[in-house]
Amino acid sequence: MGAIICCGLGPGDPELMSVRADREVRAAKHVAYFRKKGHPGQARRIVEGLLAEDVCEYPMEYPVTTEISFGSAEYVRLLADFYDECAERLARLASVAKVVVLCEGDPYFYGSFMHLHARLQGRVAIEVIAGIPGMAGCWNSVGQPIALGDDVTTVLMGTLAEDELERRMRNSDALVIMKTGRNLQKVRRALVSADRLADAWLVERGTMPGERVARLMDVHEADCPYFAIVLVHGRGRRMECAE
Repeated sequence: MGAIICCGLGPGDPELMSVRADREVRAAKHVAYFRKKGHPGQARRIVEGLLAEDVCEYPMEYPVTTEISFGSAEYVRLLADFYDECAERLARLASVAKVVVLCEGDPYFYGSFMHLHARLQGRVAIEVIAGIPGMAGCWNSVGQPIALGDDVTTVLMGTLAEDELERRMRNSDALVIMKTGRNLQKVRRALVSADRLADAWLVERGTMPGERVARLMDVHEADCPYFAIVLVHGRGRRMECAE
């Protein structure tokens, strides 16, 4: 059996990688990573300057990203075929060499590698190295605790229906809203309906060059970058901490 090491690279700043992930990246002879066509890919950006000069790179380019609806049958088929092909390619390579797969954030937290993880079970040895999730980097950029005491923290996808977003926003203390991008206006409307907009922050490119941290109510753009997240910090036991 071959070996695949999936390295969680953290939220974006290379200095926030774990010591172990840094060691594996620097020693790698074969690296694979996801990217959008025509772009280097965020995982590849994070390790710029860390890879060995003789490393062999295997970019895995998504066939679609936002061109068609993610809920359509065609989208599901294209992505399933894509992950099948990537798994086959990695399995063949890993039969003769160790392959390091780069993954931003933590691979087990909404990481694309998990689609390959399921397809490679029993075929090659797989090891996953934990990484700091992107949302943790973002709430550190705001400089406030995301949750305290008995706060309930809910992670939402901006792709959810607006009424579902509003319902869950009302029923949680702290909120992390991912996949904002083109859904930002819908997310904003749901926050207004749930009376949570005043406490919401938008963090773009958290821990990365070009980072922007702003209160969402002060942001007027219709769209925001892919690497953006909305945060609503909980309030539990703040007075106890102050005392």
